[in-house]
Amino acid sequence: MSKAIKQMEMAALNETFKGVRDLVVLHIKGLNSSGDYNLRATLRKKKIRLQVVKNSLVRRVLTDMGLNIDPQSPYWKDTTVLAWGGASIAELSRAIKGELTHPKTAAAYKDKVTIKGAIADGQPVTFELATTMPTREEAIADILALILSPAAQIAGCLVSPGGQVAGQITTISERKEEGAPAADAATATAS
Repeated sequence: MSKAIKQMEMAALNETFKGVRDLVVLHIKGLNSSGDYNLRATLRKKKIRLQVVKNSLVRRVLTDMGLNIDPQSPYWKDTTVLAWGGASIAELSRAIKGELTHPKTAAAYKDKVTIKGAIADGQPVTFELATTMPTREEAIADILALILSPAAQIAGCLVSPGGQVAGQITTISERKEEGAPAADAATATAS
């Protein structure tokens, strides 16, 4: 491959992966054309793209983008297919895992599509960790729950004494009402 062709390919990879920080690294071998089409079409519906890349070129491009992955990493062994898209690494990983383990399609992908790992915000992580990471919405919900929990406890502490006092006043007023008819009867018989 000539130097000019390599430069054009690297420029195309730079354009393709511009701004991408979350990737799943796959190895596909022995998958027939219909299986490949079905995998790509299903993931495309979820806004996830797949691209077969040349390891040496994509490694340079990713390094230039600040995604430093060790050149000796198992990510760069055999052929490499990069998957990217979705709102977060969690959504991306869950969508790929869901497709590869779906009861209707799992047999077609078994031993043909293997997952090498994931890259979350520019750092290599295991695929299992990527699937358990919270999505953006889940992280925001967790933070809000942590923020609101102490506030709810404080509000409960502030309202609780007032509720107790109101309950005691109600009890006292009910006792007076019960005692009032008996007092009226006692004064009526004394007269």
